[in-house]
Amino acid sequence: MRAVVQRVSEASVRVDGRAVARIGPGLAVLLGVGADDEEADAQYMAGKMAGLRVFSDAEGQMNLSVRDCGGSVLLVSQFTLYGDCRKGRRPSFTGAAEPSRAEALYELTARTLEEQGLPVRRGVFGAHMEVALVNDGPVTVLLDSGKVF
Repeated sequence: MRAVVQRVSEASVRVDGRAVARIGPGLAVLLGVGADDEEADAQYMAGKMAGLRVFSDAEGQMNLSVRDCGGSVLLVSQFTLYGDCRKGRRPSFTGAAEPSRAEALYELTARTLEEQGLPVRRGVFGAHMEVALVNDGPVTVLLDSGKVF
């Protein structure tokens, strides 16, 4: 799995002009599921996101997690994180999981975050979404479960 994790002061998702998810301070996460990903990847990613220390403590140091500061997570599926642009000009998405498997692992990631006590709002899997966010910092971190297994 791959994720682009951004510390935000607010973030939202719209589908067909209608707001479907919104958070205040927390993490906006764009999550891609790879063809070889398994449940262990989803659990690893959820644990990493929940514990990622990217929020400032009283001394201004990034020592707090989203859980520590009472934030929320906006989780948005994004298969294009598996776009391979090495050949030609059009990305190949053969590294992305097929949709039903990707959706199951995306949902597992969301449920695992919720089980860790985090409020999670979701985009609409497979839909054309408009994602708006205010990146706080800016702080953006890339996560990849494939680099740990």
